[in-house]
Amino acid sequence: MIEKIKALLREAERFQAKDQEELESFRIRMLSKKGAIPSLFQDFKTVDPDQRKEVGMELNKLKQFAAEKVQQIKEQLETESINHKAEPDRPDMSMPAGFSPIGSRHPLSVIRNRINKIFERIGFVISEGPEIEDDWHIFSALNFPEEHPARDMQDTFFVGKDPDIALRTHTSSVQVRVMENQKPPIRTISPGRVFRNEAISARAHCIFHQVEGLYIDEGVSFADMKQCLLYFAREMFGEETQIRLRPSFFPFTEPSAEMDVSCSLCGGKGCTICKYSGWIEIMGCGMVDPNVLENCNIDSKKYSGYAFGMGIERIAMIIYQIKDLRMFFENDLRFLRQFTAAI
Repeated sequence: MIEKIKALLREAERFQAKDQEELESFRIRMLSKKGAIPSLFQDFKTVDPDQRKEVGMELNKLKQFAAEKVQQIKEQLETESINHKAEPDRPDMSMPAGFSPIGSRHPLSVIRNRINKIFERIGFVISEGPEIEDDWHIFSALNFPEEHPARDMQDTFFVGKDPDIALRTHTSSVQVRVMENQKPPIRTISPGRVFRNEAISARAHCIFHQVEGLYIDEGVSFADMKQCLLYFAREMFGEETQIRLRPSFFPFTEPSAEMDVSCSLCGGKGCTICKYSGWIEIMGCGMVDPNVLENCNIDSKKYSGYAFGMGIERIAMIIYQIKDLRMFFENDLRFLRQFTAAI
């Protein structure tokens, strides 16, 4: 019997468990009611009286050692489990890299970011405002008369039954908020989404995007505006780009102008993009009307300024030669994947 005890003791000394399941199997085999050690206690009754003292001591030693070994390994496995959860496995740097498909930016986002960066380089900051606005910020503060057609339902989306709340028709409403809350000098651009009640076609949509700019300070002139817009046109369309300003009318600027750029595709010779004129219209601009300044509590006798606004879709159609404006809103992956490399 002594040999059996020593054999089990050697087995217990060599035993190591990799997980709780293996440890539990060892415990059952050694210490359960039908295990090897309790079986030896049953056989202890048959040991000769003169050997019982020695056998009993060895048997108790085996039982104690086996129980301590089980408890020791159990605590070790629990500690390793906690550490594993606290410190997740490090990546195997020898594994081959997995390549994910490259995403793409929307062309309107690409053009908006380019426009923003151009004006930021000459000191303009970005201002944003709500898309649902009141009559004051959309129309009244900007010198729109009561009978102006833009106030009619066929041109503007009004919200509910309240005639004073509407979806903004231009981001000039953001400029009004800036002028109300900031003293000159003011130099800001306002990119954003706008809404007009128009039939959707290849050249028009009820939702589109604008970037409008505003500069107010002492002594600001029309020549300052022309130089600023010439800089923008050459940064956006190329160093050889020329601009021309044609007289126009907007309620919030006086004098007002439409700005054209020379067609970069045909070099001014005439093509289908410029309708064989050599020029492409890209924005409206002008000197801020003194009434607008006064409406925003800015002294029009001391300060002057200029404003301009352009459609992002219009610029994107020129840059990427896109002929149908509706493609920007259809989310066709075949179209969007063409801009994978755009930044």
